[in-house]
Amino acid sequence: MTLYHGTNTFFDTIDLNKSKPNKDFGKGFYLSAEYDQTMAMAKIKVEQLGSGTPTVLAYDVDETLMDTLKVLRFSEYSEEWAKFILLNRKNSTDLPIHNYDIVFGPIADDRVGVQLWKYETRSIDLPTLV
Repeated sequence: MTLYHGTNTFFDTIDLNKSKPNKDFGKGFYLSAEYDQTMAMAKIKVEQLGSGTPTVLAYDVDETLMDTLKVLRFSEYSEEWAKFILLNRKNSTDLPIHNYDIVFGPIADDRVGVQLWKYETRSIDLPTLV
């Protein structure tokens, strides 16, 4: 399986110390199976940082390794997914809120991010968020 990472510059070594906390699935290295989505993320990264060139890095992943790892899968937006995202985004410690090696699932784009904010401010309820 080929997975992609969008960034603003090429690199050949993954450094988890450069990962930011409070992301949807926690601090980690984010990949997507969708090239176009990844390129869009790379363009956003360049805009956010004001430097670099949209860059998509490709990784061939041996799917049989998944059997040896602790994996959490969200096949779609759900209440469980929303609660997991909120816990990760609100984590104020350096420790992860989970012990999964890999988390699969939809990411919260800007549109979903607004809905998460509405839920947190009690403007909408959890079923509406999902």
